[in-house]
Amino acid sequence: MSRWRPPPEKSTAIITRAGFERLRAELDDLWRVQRPEVVRALAAAAAEGDRSENAEYTWRKKQLAGIDRRVRYLSKRLPALKVPEGAPADRQAVYFGATVELEDDDGNVHRYRIVGPDETDAKAGWISIDAPLARALLKRREGDEIEVELPAGKASFYILSVSYGD
Repeated sequence: MSRWRPPPEKSTAIITRAGFERLRAELDDLWRVQRPEVVRALAAAAAEGDRSENAEYTWRKKQLAGIDRRVRYLSKRLPALKVPEGAPADRQAVYFGATVELEDDDGNVHRYRIVGPDETDAKAGWISIDAPLARALLKRREGDEIEVELPAGKASFYILSVSYGD
């Protein structure tokens, strides 16, 4: 079994201002707070003696590798991200940053906000602009009906409202 994996799909390099600030704060916290703490704990674990049977040492090395991996990713990703300022000129249509209320065939109302792939949060209803549902919603207006192929199968939705600035 090989370790080769196909390259990941390119994600859209767009993010909201709040999402950008959260990622920048995460990078700052990782680099200035978490990493120095783990390095100190790793040095203390290394000083305890035999490293081959030292679980604390092994754990801290893995933790440091995880922090370094995330720091590398954020250091490359942040400069590539674009932050669109303000709402689009046509506030009646669905674009990046829109909050959309949808009604499905069963009459259930769903509320989604279209955000960048780096800030998706299913619990909050934030979906990536790269998601099939978001792609189907782009440039649609209140009152439009869409049909989209989701992982669970085909679904149709009616757009109840489109808003910006949440």
